[in-house]
Amino acid sequence: MQKNQWLLYVLAFIKFILPFFLQNSFYQPHRDEFLYLAEAHHLAWGFMEVPPLLSVFAWLTNLFGNSMFWIKFWPSLFGAFTYIITGKIILSLGGRAFALFLAFLPFIFGAYLRVHYLFQPNFLEIFFWTLIAYCIIQYIQTEKIKWLYFFGVSVGWGMMSKYSVTFFVVSILIGLLLTAKRKIFTNKHFYYSALIAFIIFLPNLIWQYNHRFPVLHHMKELQETQLQYISTTGFLIDQLLMNLPCVFIWLAGLYFTIFSRYGKKYSLFVWAYVSVIVLLIVLHGKNYYTLGVYPVLFAFGAVHLESFTALRSKAWRYAFVMIPFILGIPFIPIALPVAKPEPLANYYKTMDIEKTGLLKWEDLHNHPLPQDFADMLGWKGTAEKAAAVYKSLPANEQSKTLVYCRNYGFAGALNLYGKHFGLPEVYSDNGSFLLWMPDKYEVQNLILIGHDIPDSADLVFQQFEKMTIKDSLNEPLSRENGVKIILYENGNNKVNGMIENGIAEMKKEFTR
Repeated sequence: MQKNQWLLYVLAFIKFILPFFLQNSFYQPHRDEFLYLAEAHHLAWGFMEVPPLLSVFAWLTNLFGNSMFWIKFWPSLFGAFTYIITGKIILSLGGRAFALFLAFLPFIFGAYLRVHYLFQPNFLEIFFWTLIAYCIIQYIQTEKIKWLYFFGVSVGWGMMSKYSVTFFVVSILIGLLLTAKRKIFTNKHFYYSALIAFIIFLPNLIWQYNHRFPVLHHMKELQETQLQYISTTGFLIDQLLMNLPCVFIWLAGLYFTIFSRYGKKYSLFVWAYVSVIVLLIVLHGKNYYTLGVYPVLFAFGAVHLESFTALRSKAWRYAFVMIPFILGIPFIPIALPVAKPEPLANYYKTMDIEKTGLLKWEDLHNHPLPQDFADMLGWKGTAEKAAAVYKSLPANEQSKTLVYCRNYGFAGALNLYGKHFGLPEVYSDNGSFLLWMPDKYEVQNLILIGHDIPDSADLVFQQFEKMTIKDSLNEPLSRENGVKIILYENGNNKVNGMIENGIAEMKKEFTR
């Protein structure tokens, strides 16, 4: 047992360090990472897009210097933690070294390789889904009350990391109701643990109430711009593609809980899995929203396949290890940006990756790079160009120049890199940045970073005497290629009042 514990932690360490060896240093943070890093400067009990827990790690990242190492440190660390919990489930089921190694493979060959590279709330969500499953398994095995309380704490902090934890909690409850484990609902400690979860989550709930539940506004926006285009067939196919090299392991996990005499007592997780899939199909959830449900299935599957090979023939083990390596190694350049953009794009073309749909963006068209990789290009160069425009202004005008971005990616990027280049604080009314905009303005000039030149309907921009396109981003493989840096000069005496009224009107939707 001690030997297996050591193996678990060695594999977890490999999981932690692997992305740092694979990722190419050419890439910059992802657009969403800039938003979450910006939250470190506006700590609160909630944000327009997400609960507050990720902002704590953003604050620590900022404390340690905002280097790429620290930005990627937290997803890598929680990826290792998630594997450790998966391994603990395996050991609690009587699994040994082969099962631990088999369950390790999905974490290095598949979607988890990318999730545990991006500073986004998904890495926390997957961790807490796995921790919630572990607590339930431990309670089933031991019937010790403490695991119900750990379950409540896990749910509470999970909800403080990402609201979609709700899907798994609801699915677990459905699984409990549909199996003999429903007797848990007669245990008073279960309800005490639910109260603990509610208390942990309460500060964010109050914040949501005070801001008129922006999460609903955010979900509506997602439905209108992204989620409505997700098809049921595509969603289900993606469940196989995301973990294709190791799909047989989680399928074995489902088999274990449905047909195995020992595994049937965990059949609630089959119902939980089905419930998650159905809920996300009905709500048009993105494919990766399900990733938190698979680690427990990988644990079950690894134990079952270890037992199967021990009873039949250990020669099967070579096949079960070789398949993920053969299928998984070509997948690594799709999961992580291991080379510069042009060589990667050529690799995808050579391998005909376009046919898999893995190069399809939210616009439903294929592109040379995955959308996530295209979202990691051009930010620093744009910040440098915007700073050059700002510094070209007379010194007495710089203090009365507003730098404004159409989207939160550029606002976050220019704030992250801007101090080095001499930019003032940069603003946007996109997402949470709206809440951070000042109420009062003394604007003479305005620098706009956006793709489109404002038309006559954008009245604020009509209040300036002169408009000049000063520069643009020329990085063909960037998703933001062609974004313009536009200088508006000599605003009239109406402009500040119009900006203040416009911002106040937008903020009103999110204030009581």
